[in-house]
Amino acid sequence: MRNEIENKLFSFQDISYRDFHAKLMPTVSKENIIGVRVPLLRKYAKQISDTELAENFMKALPHSYYEENNLHAFLIALIKDYDICMQELEAFLPYIDNWATCDGISPKALKKEPERLLLKIKEWLKSDRTYTVRFGIKCLMDFYLDESFSEEILKLVADIKSDEYYINMCSAWFFATAVAKQPESTIPYLTENRLSVWVHNKTIQKAIESYRISDDVKMKLRALRR
Repeated sequence: MRNEIENKLFSFQDISYRDFHAKLMPTVSKENIIGVRVPLLRKYAKQISDTELAENFMKALPHSYYEENNLHAFLIALIKDYDICMQELEAFLPYIDNWATCDGISPKALKKEPERLLLKIKEWLKSDRTYTVRFGIKCLMDFYLDESFSEEILKLVADIKSDEYYINMCSAWFFATAVAKQPESTIPYLTENRLSVWVHNKTIQKAIESYRISDDVKMKLRALRR
C-alpha cells in the first residue's frame, strides 16, 4: 500500500519520461523509477519542506523509488542550518545509488562553513561508497573553485585513485570546471600528466565542450591528449 508521498509522486507520473530517464541510469532498476520530472519534484519539495510529513519521510530510509531519493535530496538542499543539513546528509549519503540523485544535492547551507565542510569532504573522499566520494568531489567543484580556492583543492581530487566510472567522470568534470575557473593552477595538472590517462583525456574532452573556455586554451588542450 502506497503512503501519502508515494501517492503524490505517482500522480505526477509520466511514463514516456520514465522510459527515457531509465536509460540514463543503468544502476537503477526501471521498476524503481516512477517517471516524475525534476521541476515537479522541486516544487513539491518546497511545498512540504519543514512539515511533519517531510520529517517523517526523511527518517524512513531506505526509500523504494528513485524519485523519493531525489525528493529527499531536494529537501536537504532546502535546509538553511549548516549542522542540521550536515546531519541529514550523513544519514542519507549511504543510500544514494545513482549519479543523478548524488548531483541533485547542492545545499547552500554548506557554503556557510567552508573550513568545517572541507574537513568533512576529506572524510567523504576516503569512503568506499562510490556516491559518497562523488558527492565530495562535487562539493569541491561547487564551493571551492571561486573565493575559497586553494592549490590543495586540486590535489585532493588528483589524489583520488579509483576504477569507478562515476567517480572518475566526476573528477574529469571537476578538472574541466577548474580549467575554466582557475586555469593557471589547473592546466599544469594536464601538461605534467598528474592525472590518470582516463581522467586526463576526459577532462580535455569536457573542457573543449565548455563554453567558458577560450578557443586558444582549447587548442592547447587538444595537443595534450594522451
